[in-house]
Amino acid sequence: MAAPRSYSNSQRPTASEPVYPALQMIDAEIGSLKSADLVVLHEVNWRVAVGDYWALGGLQASGKSDLLATAAGLMPPVKGAHLLFGKQVRAGFEPDFLAARLCVGIVFEGGRLLHHLTIGENVALPIRYHERLSLSEALARADALLDAMGLKPYAQHLPGALSRNWQQRVALARALALRPEVLLVDNVVSGLDPREASWWLDILDKLASGHELLDNKPMTLVTTTGDLRPFRNRARQFAALHEKKFIPFDQPLENALATNAHLRELLGVVE
Repeated sequence: MAAPRSYSNSQRPTASEPVYPALQMIDAEIGSLKSADLVVLHEVNWRVAVGDYWALGGLQASGKSDLLATAAGLMPPVKGAHLLFGKQVRAGFEPDFLAARLCVGIVFEGGRLLHHLTIGENVALPIRYHERLSLSEALARADALLDAMGLKPYAQHLPGALSRNWQQRVALARALALRPEVLLVDNVVSGLDPREASWWLDILDKLASGHELLDNKPMTLVTTTGDLRPFRNRARQFAALHEKKFIPFDQPLENALATNAHLRELLGVVE
């Protein structure tokens, strides 16, 4: 895939332009969201190709949220290189990098919504801000997203009226508002009942294969989880976060089980 589209809807690059991974980290030291100088992962080497579907497994405090925030370009790595569609991630908001950054959507655990805005306004916010539309225009654009997430009856409600599970659905709709090419999803199936967990797994499958909301174009997906079992037959690439290391599994998952005790733990394999 060529360089990403910009938020100004400029003309797409031609096939003769260079093709980049959607995301790439080279010897990256990942800092903590709570303290940028605290390194939570060392020497991360990771290449996410366009169309990949990664499941990253790690126990609590293994650095999952920190890695995802760095992957989204919200903060640069403490050391090493991180590129989005070939653009170096750095502090600041240079227009060239911002175009790549806006091709990445992120769903934080718990949603992280703006609680003074309605559900509809939360979803419409990125559309209104980046495309300079009026509130009514942005809300009209957000309507299909609200409908797909089962949120239309709650569009006028404030986030506090919804459970944490449904607030995460709002966060997904907001993350998709600018039609990103990469979606990062942080630990969303944790603590969910079977019905809600199934809804999330199914919507991620549809996005990975091509959802009608995005003109049936497959998305590049990365999800983090404390339990890899729900993703075992869904994701296509896997990695573990363990003892401040990022451990990708280049071999088939079943083969990796034989040699990696931490992977067996994340998959609930009984010794």
